[in-house]
Amino acid sequence: MDRNNEEEVIRNYQKGEKMMILLFAQWCINHDLDPVAIYQEAYPYQDKNKELIDAMELTVPKQESDHIDPETLLEVLSLYGNDDLAFVVAELINRQNLK
Repeated sequence: MDRNNEEEVIRNYQKGEKMMILLFAQWCINHDLDPVAIYQEAYPYQDKNKELIDAMELTVPKQESDHIDPETLLEVLSLYGNDDLAFVVAELINRQNLK
C-alpha cells in the first residue's frame, strides 16, 4: 500500500471514530445520561476525552434526535475497540431497560 492510500485509510478510520463518539454521546443524551460520566466509569484512569467533549457540542436535544438502536451502538463501540465502554453501556441498557 502506498503512502497516500495509508493516509486515506487513517483519515477514514479517524472520521469513523469521531462518528462513533458522536453516536455514543447522542445516545446518552437521548436517555438523559451523562456521556462523560459513563466514559469515566468505563475508563477511570484516563483523562477527559477531548473528542467526547467536542462531540457533545454536536449533539442535539433528544426531541430532535433520531432513535439510536442500542445494538447498533454496542456494535459500533466494539468495532472501534471500546469494549470496556460497550460493557458499561450494555449494563446500563439491561439495568435501566433502555431501548
